[in-house]
Amino acid sequence: MNEIALTLGAPIAGAIVLGIFGGHAQAARLNALVSLVTFCGAVLLASRVVSEGALLAYHEAFFVDSFNVFLVALTAFVGLTTALFSRPYMLNEQAHGRITRRRLQLYHCMYQLFVFTMLLVLLTNNMGILWVALEGATLATVLLVSLYRTPASIEAAWKYFILCSVGIAQALFGTILLYLAAEKVMGGGGNALLWTHLNQVKGQLEPTVLSLAFVFLIVGYGTKAGLAPLHNWLPDAHAEGPTPISAVLSGLLLNIALYAIVRCKVLVDGALGTPFAGNLMMGFGIMSVVIGAFFLSRQRDVKRMFAYSSIEHMGLATFAFGMGGPIANFAALLHMTVHSLTKSAIFFTVGHATQKTGTQVMDQIRGLIVTNPTIGWGLMLGTLAILGMPPFGVFASEFLIVTTAMREQPWAAPILLVSLAVAFASMFMRVQSMVFGDTTARRLPHAPALVPVFVHLALVLMLGLWIPPYLADWYRLAAKLIG
Repeated sequence: MNEIALTLGAPIAGAIVLGIFGGHAQAARLNALVSLVTFCGAVLLASRVVSEGALLAYHEAFFVDSFNVFLVALTAFVGLTTALFSRPYMLNEQAHGRITRRRLQLYHCMYQLFVFTMLLVLLTNNMGILWVALEGATLATVLLVSLYRTPASIEAAWKYFILCSVGIAQALFGTILLYLAAEKVMGGGGNALLWTHLNQVKGQLEPTVLSLAFVFLIVGYGTKAGLAPLHNWLPDAHAEGPTPISAVLSGLLLNIALYAIVRCKVLVDGALGTPFAGNLMMGFGIMSVVIGAFFLSRQRDVKRMFAYSSIEHMGLATFAFGMGGPIANFAALLHMTVHSLTKSAIFFTVGHATQKTGTQVMDQIRGLIVTNPTIGWGLMLGTLAILGMPPFGVFASEFLIVTTAMREQPWAAPILLVSLAVAFASMFMRVQSMVFGDTTARRLPHAPALVPVFVHLALVLMLGLWIPPYLADWYRLAAKLIG
């Protein structure tokens, strides 16, 4: 399939070219151009899946259905807008002396490699390749988190590498157990790890082995998804790495890891016929919501604060997938979409705000509405959106999740409502003081790229007011496939 070849080929070719010429003056434009080609490939692939249904390609090596193709399109889109945002951002970092030309070359190369690994996770049909691609994403982002080479950034990169490597090792053991269970039914060979083959025989897989495998898989991939109590790497990686990487970590990588968990849940549900996997996901989800919300009030660094917000929102999506059913799955898919768009837009504004003020400490960031109204309004609107204020799309997804919990899991509804209220109070108080008030901010050498901010927020607003029929049908079909 040419669409898959284009979607995967563009970023890997871009990584090779930018690895050689990434320090050139036009490298940032080339980075954006490669991201545009990747996005075009994702749109063509999505169009084909919508018209023809699920597709297998290249001797069943790749599998695309309504569940993963919408995440492919979302990943490519946010990858494109982040590449556009990163051009002036990284030029300002270079002008301030925070990065050298050689590190800029490393940044552009690893950015495209990171996009490639995320798309490979989504498109591969092989559960072993999925694990390899997620490990590749870890290695690429370790180099990006440590880009500034400060003691704090190197410490954050090591913490990220060690914790995620330990987690991904658990996922490897879970994948081996999955293969052992499949081998008894299908025999040896590579087909025993193909998700489509596993899905066909999931009712025949050994329930005990699948139960144990899922425990390791949710711990392993849950580490990458930022689920509590496996989340400790995430705030440090966000705070110390370049802001464009914070945007794709929160907006994309967490989604990809959660996607891997949900794919595994489908197999375990079919093998066990019990809510074991769903209950485990609800437990991790509710814990993440509570910890993410209550730790927000203790943060002083703006990027760390929004990192804890990401933990909270991934917990909400995980909890919804754990509940299962058409409404909860629909809400979780919608929440993944609007969270990705909103959180990346917030990090775009935060990046330029911290560059203007020269600090990430919230108490020292004041008066953004005066120095640059677009940054100030972008941050305020993005914060209101991520806090679930109507009519933004986050309100719609959170409303569906909470009301479904009231009906199906009434014990969880008060916990969710209290946590959301705490998160609202903590974040709104902080951001309001950052946007309004006196300021001593400086002018940036390169004008910030704020079009991606308002494009993202406009999409989130649209999804809160009206979901296009084809997109709603897309979500419904994906929710049905998940089970």
